[in-house]
Amino acid sequence: MSTWDVLLWGAAPYATIAVLVVGSIWRFRYDRFGWTTRSSQLLESRLLRFASPLFHFGLLVVIVGHAIGLLIPESWTAALGVSELLYHLVAVGLGALAGICTLVGVALLIYRRRRNGPVFSATTVNDKAMYLVLVGAIVLGLLTTVLANGITEGYDYRATISPWFRSIFVLQPDVALMVDVPWPFKAHILVGMLLFALFPFTRLVHAFSGFAAVRYLFRPYVVYRSRAEAQPRRGWEPVGVPGKHDAPRPTRKH
Repeated sequence: MSTWDVLLWGAAPYATIAVLVVGSIWRFRYDRFGWTTRSSQLLESRLLRFASPLFHFGLLVVIVGHAIGLLIPESWTAALGVSELLYHLVAVGLGALAGICTLVGVALLIYRRRRNGPVFSATTVNDKAMYLVLVGAIVLGLLTTVLANGITEGYDYRATISPWFRSIFVLQPDVALMVDVPWPFKAHILVGMLLFALFPFTRLVHAFSGFAAVRYLFRPYVVYRSRAEAQPRRGWEPVGVPGKHDAPRPTRKH
C-alpha cells in the first residue's frame, strides 16, 4: 500500500464530500438565483423533448443501481435468496441498458448544444467541463459493467469496492481493499469523485431542488371557484348571449 493509495482511497473521498457540502451551501447562500438548470427549452425544444427524458430516466436507474450495489452487503442479498449469478445477470443487463440510455441521452444533449447557435451561445465553460467529466464517468461505468462483469471472467466488486465505500461513512476507510482493484473501476471511481466535486458549481446542482418538491405533498389546499357555477351580478349580464337583451351602447358626448 503506497502513499498514493492512502491519498486516493483514504483522503480524496473526504475531500470530495467536503467540497460537495461546503460548495452547495455556498452556492445556495450567494447564488440562489443561479440554482437552476438554466433551461434552454425556449431556444430549442424538438430534440430536447426526446433527449432529456432519455438521459434523466437512464441516470435515475444508474443511481439506484449504484446505491444497491454499494450500500447493500452481499450477505443481505444472499439471505433473500438472490444468487450471485442472478445478481450479476440483472446488474449487467439492467446496468448496461441504463448506461446506454444515459450515454445516448447526453450525446444528443451535447449535439443539440453544439449544432444549435442560440443554445451553444448560452453554454458556459462550466457546462463544457461538466459534460466532459459526465461523459467520462458514463463511459467508464459502461466499461466496468460490460467488460469487467459481462465479457471477461468477471470481478466481484462487492467484495472490495462496496466494503471500502461503506467504510468511508464510519470514518474508517479500508484502503487495503482498493489496492488490487482493476484500473477501470479505479478510474470510474476517481472520475465520479471529480464529478461530485464539480457538482455545486455547475447546473447539476439543480438535482438538490428535488428535495424541496417534497413540500408539495403537504401544501395546504387551494380552493378555486368554478366559472360554470358563478352567477353574473345584476347589471352585468353578458352581451350577445341568446335569451339575453343586448345592453344599450353608451352614447358619446361631444
